Amino acid sequence: MRNRGFTYFDTVSPAEDGRPAAAFYAVRHRHSSESVWRGRLARGEAADAATGAPIAPDEPLRAGRRLAWRRPPWDEPDVPTDVRIVYDDGDLLAVDKPAGLPSVPDGGFLENTCVRLLRTRFPGEGPTPVHRLGRGTSGLLLFARTAAARRALCALFRDETAHADGRLEKRYRARSAPLSGARSGDRHDVRVPIGPVPQPPLGSVHAASPAGRPARSLCTVLRTDAAATLWDVAIETGRPHQIRIHLAALGCPLLGDPLFLPGGLPRPGVLPGACGYSLRAVFLRFPHPATGRPVELRVPDERP
Repeated sequence: MRNRGFTYFDTVSPAEDGRPAAAFYAVRHRHSSESVWRGRLARGEAADAATGAPIAPDEPLRAGRRLAWRRPPWDEPDVPTDVRIVYDDGDLLAVDKPAGLPSVPDGGFLENTCVRLLRTRFPGEGPTPVHRLGRGTSGLLLFARTAAARRALCALFRDETAHADGRLEKRYRARSAPLSGARSGDRHDVRVPIGPVPQPPLGSVHAASPAGRPARSLCTVLRTDAAATLWDVAIETGRPHQIRIHLAALGCPLLGDPLFLPGGLPRPGVLPGACGYSLRAVFLRFPHPATGRPVELRVPDERP
């Protein structure tokens, strides 16, 4: 489908003072080269956010200046749209998101996202996601339907201690390449730090990194054979691509994962939005934001 376009705002930092506009955008938004940005600026797509004055490709930018890039409408890739309601009590809305559907607007997707589909289904209410699933991940995605629920749940999902003290539990089913020597019931406590590493042309992507933030995944083998290992994974942190990275760090990347190689580093030239891997969010447990009572949500291991 063709969307309506979107305006991106950027503020020039002190370190970028004096940088020509085309070079500024090429560094800030690495998906396009400086020559591409020159063409966009020459067509008048970027302007001063305060005055509306167009910005020329070679115009030096001053620190503190706010810019607006008006991206013209574009054709978005097709996505699956079978979003199934799992739970709805007026405060909370939980859905079973299909693999291939972005959770929120990002990158090349603006309208073809789970949040936009639900806001069309519930006009005027604006369900707000309180966490995300990767585009290629299916399963439970939780939304708030009131401002009070949004505040409480967003704070809970941001709290680094919520998993460890039992207030929040998230479990996944992951199918990986076979792990050598694995047996049903084996448990791996993976604590490989996760942080940005270089990844041209994007600039960087989150992956296994000694300089990254602490991350913990509790991975239990459910069954294994010569073709694949099936895992139950509970995460105690919520780093980007955490399960994909941690199983790759064990030496068994998710089946079909185009990005992460054994060891947890990215395959050169692949973007993080690439799909094809086998990962499903199957269980959520958390206190209800209005009553404090435990809420437990489940979906089948395989999407019907």
